[in-house]
Amino acid sequence: MSTKVEDPTYRFDTAKWLLVLAIVMGGIYGNTVYAAVTLLYRALAGVVLAGLVVAIGLQTEKGRAVWDLAKEARVEVRKVVWPTRQETTQTTLIVVAVVIFVALILWGLDSSLSWAIKGLIG
Repeated sequence: MSTKVEDPTYRFDTAKWLLVLAIVMGGIYGNTVYAAVTLLYRALAGVVLAGLVVAIGLQTEKGRAVWDLAKEARVEVRKVVWPTRQETTQTTLIVVAVVIFVALILWGLDSSLSWAIKGLIG
């Protein structure tokens, strides 16, 4: 027995997603059929179709969830304390120095193992 209560707002989600798929496929087909048309017009048609697809997608339950997630992510990004230019430069230099140091260690290990293997094999 299913206890899921379906929201009437989202009852046509499958049909909406099929419509979105049909619009995307129609846009792709139209772009190939009208390849001789100026790129600007095809790009504008693509932007209009993308806007239509997004508008329809936002009317679905999953689309609304993605929109809410994007809004929450924007709020969280505003809370981030970004590093200063000096902190970024110093951290970058530290990372570069550590990478060079580890590369030298690996080079030395590789060279010594290669030398040892050559000594054993002859």
